[in-house]
Amino acid sequence: MKSTGIVRKVDELGRIVLPIELRRTLDIAERDAMEIFVSEDTIMLRKYQPACVFCDSSKNIISYKGKNVCAACIANLAAERS
Repeated sequence: MKSTGIVRKVDELGRIVLPIELRRTLDIAERDAMEIFVSEDTIMLRKYQPACVFCDSSKNIISYKGKNVCAACIANLAAERS
């Protein structure tokens, strides 16, 4: 993990604000769902993307380099390459 040097305080409701620079860089929009992971004393947030990044299908999803791709799109990509 890489430190950004950005520090934010937790408000009285337990919320923090993600700086606009990070949201733009990571393509996080208002109302996007975030996954929360915990490991020992570390909390990690990741944009939740349960569906295929190409066709939005949620069937036969495979995670490749942090992106979700369905089997049908993988087959289409393979066919285009040959």
